[in-house]
Amino acid sequence: MVDSRSSKDADCIRRRRECLNCGKRFTTYERIEEVAQMVIKKDGRREQFDRWKMKSGLLKAIEKRPVGLDQVDALIDEVERELFNNAEHEVPTAAIGEAVMAKLRQLDEVAYVRFASVYRQFKDLNEFMSELKSMLS
Repeated sequence: MVDSRSSKDADCIRRRRECLNCGKRFTTYERIEEVAQMVIKKDGRREQFDRWKMKSGLLKAIEKRPVGLDQVDALIDEVERELFNNAEHEVPTAAIGEAVMAKLRQLDEVAYVRFASVYRQFKDLNEFMSELKSMLS
């Protein structure tokens, strides 16, 4: 291990490591594993919360936008803290989606519209324009 630091919010430890064989350096993140957080899907099914699933959707939304990966990770951390730090261990996907969109709207409006168009499943141009008009007002 070359270096070890806790994150800004002290929710994980970042460690820089170096391979003893080839000398290549890499970063690992250690997080405290808590009770599994469950997501209630629109059809009523329950599945375990997957941070990487959320990140994947956000990465598609920010593609070719001036938003860094550290900003995406910070956004996900904020959403997780807001939704799962209370006594609830089950959160509906609608609450997650709305929380992500609220944070993303503050971060980058174009990325917000991209994410919203997929999340809200805009069916035609009128729905899309309605969302844009609400943003402009």
